[in-house]
Amino acid sequence: MAERIKVSPSAGLMHFGFVLTGLGTALLGPILPLLTRQWHLLDAQSGLLLLAQFCGSFAGGVSVSRYLRRSLLTGLFAAAAGFGLFSVASGLAAACTGLFLGGFGLGQIIASTNIIAGRRYTEHRGSALALLNFSWSFGAMLSPLLAAWLLPRFALRGMLECFAALFLVAGLAMTVEIGGMPEEIESAEAPAESKQLRWGVFLYFAALLVLYGGLETCLSGWLTTYALRYGDKTLAISEYTTLLLWMALTAGRAGSSVVMLRIGEKTVQRWGMALAVIFTAGLATAHSAMGIAVFAVLLGFSLAPFFPSTFALLMTEKPAARQAGIVLAVSGLGAAALPWLMGVVSTRTGSLQVALALPLAAAILLLVMSLWRNSNPASTS
Repeated sequence: MAERIKVSPSAGLMHFGFVLTGLGTALLGPILPLLTRQWHLLDAQSGLLLLAQFCGSFAGGVSVSRYLRRSLLTGLFAAAAGFGLFSVASGLAAACTGLFLGGFGLGQIIASTNIIAGRRYTEHRGSALALLNFSWSFGAMLSPLLAAWLLPRFALRGMLECFAALFLVAGLAMTVEIGGMPEEIESAEAPAESKQLRWGVFLYFAALLVLYGGLETCLSGWLTTYALRYGDKTLAISEYTTLLLWMALTAGRAGSSVVMLRIGEKTVQRWGMALAVIFTAGLATAHSAMGIAVFAVLLGFSLAPFFPSTFALLMTEKPAARQAGIVLAVSGLGAAALPWLMGVVSTRTGSLQVALALPLAAAILLLVMSLWRNSNPASTS
């Protein structure tokens, strides 16, 4: 029994869950133009779909239990129910409800899995977290790829129903794996030195992830629509542009796992964000399909190390599970608010290109904050 507890959840199940979670997180971007056309939505209304999903993700992350396996199980079943409801939605209200529930499940899975991994792999933590989040990025990469391949051949509803069923399968596998493990034993697995973070440290990491969640989701959520409008290409080709972003992000996560074995998390974090500022500005000024595609690839590589390196730095502070969950959860607030604001700005100015000023500002703030931490007395070495 003791050995079973040690390996639960297994690495395989965590990676499978993260593939599904990445797929679910990136789901809306490739299908947003289709939903916009079917339901006759303005950009501001389309942004509400992103808002609903990532508000749910915030609620899921902020409510993660100290019994992390229970939260992981809750997340898998909530995601199955939420995306199942989304699959049968016939309008904006029902879709937002389903996406909120599905997002809640994603938030629980992301928070609980990252905390479990951060505690389990204490040596080269940044590298281990980058490898785990490679699976998340791989799932996110599959989202535009599957959309481009399958939507011309199959109904969207059937595809979403199959996706919800995969979360159900993962939840049942998790149920079998943990069996009747007592919650008291799981709670005892938390590091004895876990502590409440100082408010300065807590707010610093929360602010980083709010901005990063907004930056990444602005780019992934609106890139298909952006490429369709400014690249003069078909929907399928525009979906492949989003695929390029996720392919680069996925490859970058694998590469950063190797890099962080030799280079510190802080250095990798700062250089990646410096490049992201340059490439976001480049995307905002691109006027051709080729230019948009090139900057999508460059952005994927530059953004790849930021989350695993930042979360590894957070875990060196040995936060309690609830605080770590809250820090992760607030990335959902940024992921909800900034893409929605992009839709509002785009509608009011008549230009999605102008609206890219929002993710550019977020990237600049992230770079400044990562540099500022070096002189912050709350910083760790």
